Amino acid sequence: MTSDVLLAFLLFAFVSSITPGPNNLMMLSSGLRFGFRASLPHLLGVSLGHAFLVFCVAQGLSQAFEHLPWLQWVLKALGGAYLLYLAWKIAISPPPDAGGEARDTPLGFLGAALFQWVNPKGWMMALGAVAAYLPHHNSVLGTLGFASVFAVVNLPCVAVWVLFGTRLRQWLSDPLRLRLFNGAMAAGLVLSLWPMLKG
Repeated sequence: MTSDVLLAFLLFAFVSSITPGPNNLMMLSSGLRFGFRASLPHLLGVSLGHAFLVFCVAQGLSQAFEHLPWLQWVLKALGGAYLLYLAWKIAISPPPDAGGEARDTPLGFLGAALFQWVNPKGWMMALGAVAAYLPHHNSVLGTLGFASVFAVVNLPCVAVWVLFGTRLRQWLSDPLRLRLFNGAMAAGLVLSLWPMLKG
């Protein structure tokens, strides 16, 4: 990969990682409800899980969609259903207790990593990165390095959303503001389905 291509790939990874999407909206909500430390497994699951998805796509998983088109439909249906479930959970989530702690538990590492397989934006990011920036006939080691670079860029981008959520905790201590915020986050998750439905 030439330096020009590498710079373009880094820019793609940064822009696609920092912009709103299901992962970032969930991380914002997690930072608000649970704080940064409790959200770390979720954060690591997002970045490492997505890197694994990129690796698998680069190793030829995307070709499976050409031979098994129904597989793409199944993933879309599962992803859409799960996003709607998450939106509902966020919309009805109770406020933190008097000590500022949420009454339920954050999404863990495995749940966040598995979510990448049904995350519409995650698939678009992985497919776009591999198609545009990864040389053909790349070695397994080269593909692993490619996915690792994506994870290194992605991790701080996602962490910014968690930190933003933690900073909102005091402002959203008002129950009405919290209900409105949760409703907006739930609506944002539902709206994030639009690109998938169009395709």
